[in-house]
Amino acid sequence: MTIEISAAFDSGNIELVGIEGDRVDLEIRRDAHSDFFQWFHFRVSGAAGRTLTFRILNAGKAAYAFGWPGYRARVSSDQVEWPMTDTAYADGVLSFTHRFEGDAAWFAYFAPYSMERHRETVARIAAMPGVSHRSLGNSLDGQPIDCLQIGDGPKQVWFYARQHPGESMAEWFMEGLLEKLTDPDDAIARALREKTTLHCVPNMNPDGSARGHLRTNAAGVNLNREWHAPTPDRSPEVLAVRDAMDVTGVTYAMDVHGDEAIPANFIAGFEGIASWTDAHGAKFYDYGRRLAANTPLFQTERGYEKSAPGRANLSMSTNQLAERFGAVSMTLEMPFKDHDPSPDPVYGWSPDRSKQLAHACLVTLAEVIDTL
Repeated sequence: MTIEISAAFDSGNIELVGIEGDRVDLEIRRDAHSDFFQWFHFRVSGAAGRTLTFRILNAGKAAYAFGWPGYRARVSSDQVEWPMTDTAYADGVLSFTHRFEGDAAWFAYFAPYSMERHRETVARIAAMPGVSHRSLGNSLDGQPIDCLQIGDGPKQVWFYARQHPGESMAEWFMEGLLEKLTDPDDAIARALREKTTLHCVPNMNPDGSARGHLRTNAAGVNLNREWHAPTPDRSPEVLAVRDAMDVTGVTYAMDVHGDEAIPANFIAGFEGIASWTDAHGAKFYDYGRRLAANTPLFQTERGYEKSAPGRANLSMSTNQLAERFGAVSMTLEMPFKDHDPSPDPVYGWSPDRSKQLAHACLVTLAEVIDTL
């Protein structure tokens, strides 16, 4: 059979350069109107019984090429399980080899979270008792910015994810978060629903998600650099969410992401905002320490450098919300690699563990909510 390479589907991204014997040469397509690229997702068919080596020739020019060393690609024969496969990076080329038991297999930068699954999850959660659903607005391609509201307490909590669409672990996290929050037998969820109103936006960038982008929306705009001045023509997704936050206010917020290089889960805070106080910052640091104590899936040793006093970038949501509302806001980063303090040699960081981390985040929030 002839080998076929396809990426003409939801979140697909790859371009075939050539096939020579058992070697397949590929390149990742850039985000539209942008120089960002790193996300890949493609299907190989007609390869039963063969062992093929795939080479991504332009990996060295990717947005975060420094993240390739130690990375392992994901492969699936059923689009359910996404174990890692042997992967190497040298001389700007990312390569991985796979033995095909059946005709087809899918390869991806991380386990994909499709827009179809997004719609199914939104419908399932919206049908649960005590949940209300609304669209905060529309993306540039006309897709809704879904928001699920849970609880009726006075403190306003916002969880929002996937500003960067290639960071699909962020929506796996949101699925786990929503499942726990709507569990009628979960005492932690029940306490949070009584004390807070939770606003959950599972996917802030549906256009980039469907198009197979790494970091930008349909206009090639990085949404997490728009929070100071979002506009309808560049970043209606941010404008819709920030306008909704202006109505409710924000007590606590978590912006959920993935990081290409650091093999660990960590949070980044709002050091450097003009209104920073040690008392405000202490609430952020307390949350991180408690989360690390609650789960082996989190740590506080590794992370980003802190902004110097007065130098916070207010175009980023975590800084903007801390300054705008006095919120205890944070960015959660999960790895494309693995959480090295508690590794999984088969799956690396995975959808299931993303959901487990979401559960731990809610447990920790319940511990601190009365102090916020």
